[in-house]
Amino acid sequence: MKKFKRYLITSALPYANGPIHIGHLAGVYVPSDIYTRYLRLKGEDVISVCGSDEHGVPITLKARNEGITPQQVVDRYHALNKKAFEDFGIAFDIYSRTSNKVHYETASEFFLKLYNKGEFTEKTSGQYYDEEAASFLADRYIVGTCPNCGNENAFGDQCEKCGTSLSPTELINPHSTISGSKPVLRETLHWYLPLDRYEDWLKKWILEDHKEWKTNVYGQCKSWLDQGLQPRAVSRDLDWGIPVPVKGAEGKVLYVWFDAPIGYISATKELTRDWEKYWKDGETKMVHFIGKDNIVFHCIIFPAMLKAEGSFILPENVPANEFLNLEGDKISTSRNWAVWLHEYLAEFPGKQDVLRYTLCSNAPETKDNDFTWKDFQARNNNELVAILGNFVNRALVLTVNYYDGRVPQRGTTDENDNTVLSELKQISARVESSLESFRFREALREAMNMARLGNKYLADAEPWKVVKSDPDRVKTIMNIALQITANLTVLLEPFLPFSMNRLREWLNKKEFVWDDAGRDDLLMPGHVIKKPGLLFDKIEDKEIERQTEKLEAAKKTNQASAAILPAAKSSVTFDDFSKVDIRVATIIGAEKVPKTTKLLKLKIDTGLDVRTIVSGIAEYYDPEKIIGMQITIVANLEPRKIKGIESKGMILMAEDTDGNLVMVSPAINVSNGSPVK
Repeated sequence: MKKFKRYLITSALPYANGPIHIGHLAGVYVPSDIYTRYLRLKGEDVISVCGSDEHGVPITLKARNEGITPQQVVDRYHALNKKAFEDFGIAFDIYSRTSNKVHYETASEFFLKLYNKGEFTEKTSGQYYDEEAASFLADRYIVGTCPNCGNENAFGDQCEKCGTSLSPTELINPHSTISGSKPVLRETLHWYLPLDRYEDWLKKWILEDHKEWKTNVYGQCKSWLDQGLQPRAVSRDLDWGIPVPVKGAEGKVLYVWFDAPIGYISATKELTRDWEKYWKDGETKMVHFIGKDNIVFHCIIFPAMLKAEGSFILPENVPANEFLNLEGDKISTSRNWAVWLHEYLAEFPGKQDVLRYTLCSNAPETKDNDFTWKDFQARNNNELVAILGNFVNRALVLTVNYYDGRVPQRGTTDENDNTVLSELKQISARVESSLESFRFREALREAMNMARLGNKYLADAEPWKVVKSDPDRVKTIMNIALQITANLTVLLEPFLPFSMNRLREWLNKKEFVWDDAGRDDLLMPGHVIKKPGLLFDKIEDKEIERQTEKLEAAKKTNQASAAILPAAKSSVTFDDFSKVDIRVATIIGAEKVPKTTKLLKLKIDTGLDVRTIVSGIAEYYDPEKIIGMQITIVANLEPRKIKGIESKGMILMAEDTDGNLVMVSPAINVSNGSPVK
């Protein structure tokens, strides 16, 4: 393994359009902080950079919805998140922001260097334009019907109901969220980074040279590369962001995916005059901590940008995590289905390490995982209190009681003592190996094994029973227990910094370094320790109930919000509407379509003919119970085959606020074929 002179740790820049939640922490910021603290304990030259990503459509959407400016939005959330990170103990060297002058200058210089080298291609393409608002529309400003699932509120980049990635031109009946009008396609010029030029280089750099990357990261990169890379726009028509710094680019800004990762560079510039040694010296190891939604940007696109620029180093590793869910459901900012960091810090004062421990123990390192409040309580009460806290309390309280807090002299050791002392080195080595490989769950589990070792050692040795009959033996037992305690402050410092700082205070030691881990002489005979308190407190059921009730309230609010009727569709002409032939008909036969769960095959008497209509109503109606029911249908809809059955028409249904479908029927029976006017 190559030995590096210094380390550059970057953490994904969170969007400044909302607070930090536990999904962000588990995916990015807790593992980043663990690794940074570990390197600092080793005495490495390391800097950790992060900051607010303050450009892009989510910011402008937030501002528009709240009736304020984008700058007001980013100012609010930058301040909120910066303080929350600090209070949670995330040890960034700098938490910058992409609205800073140094970032505007750095991003503009980066673009211009690539532009002057001829690295970009120019392309004119059709983009939706809102004529009423007189502006081009970003993908999120366009809403229409998803061609995949029929959701009428799909965005121009994705349908959030079925998850399908979309382009605006794929939407059915698109309309602008600004004015509600139907947008028109208008030609616009943009600059593109031709990723296809770098495909062969990326295949070698990732697939051959970085096989040590995590399987989820390597697999996603391989999937992208196997599909073939396409040029990607680096500019867009928007009025919020960094202006494209070339003539003829008025009204265009740098695309946020191009702008944001350059924020790592500008933050480093802001931090130190020696920024270039962290970015342009091959003796620096750069590691990106991100979530899985950012893998393609940090493993393929940003490296291609750095390669095109020519003077920067590339990341050595990108240990991306998967997603963390909450109580079995996807974390959602818009639905308020989250545990917000700033709220947690207010509601659980002094318990930063409990959340850090839970998120690391349950980290989504290679697959999605789930956070529950019951698990949070169990890990605190059954592990932090019952294992770690119990051992530390026993070791320190007995020392204070037996020796007035003075570390006793170790005497002759027996076979069990020697086994325990040798295990200190072995556990420390395993923790280090796991940390070096970015296996933080495994590293924490191994570190906690040292507390388990200490608990078992004291339980087996029973010094409280031997202290009167063999006081010299108890001195040896307590000396070893204290050495284990001191070792814990080293191994657990990256994971539980607040608690280990408190434990060092009780041990009356200012600091240890990583190389101290595994030693059995960290506390010398005669050293005086202080009277300890409780390292962790039990979390009672009522505290957890408050949190689950809070989530339940959010769920009810979401259900109420979902009950709001959808917005009215754009106008149609009378002539267009008159072309639709709506008739009353009667169901004379009904059966389920084989091998489907939603479809019914209906035999319909329209008064004009008897026809078949296939309808997705099997979840709402039993076939036997709807025979004889009068309904309304679109009689002149072009026939189409569904599951091999020709369907001639469409049944009109009403969808209630719970999503249930209800037949639209006449109040009294009328003749089949009666037109609906």
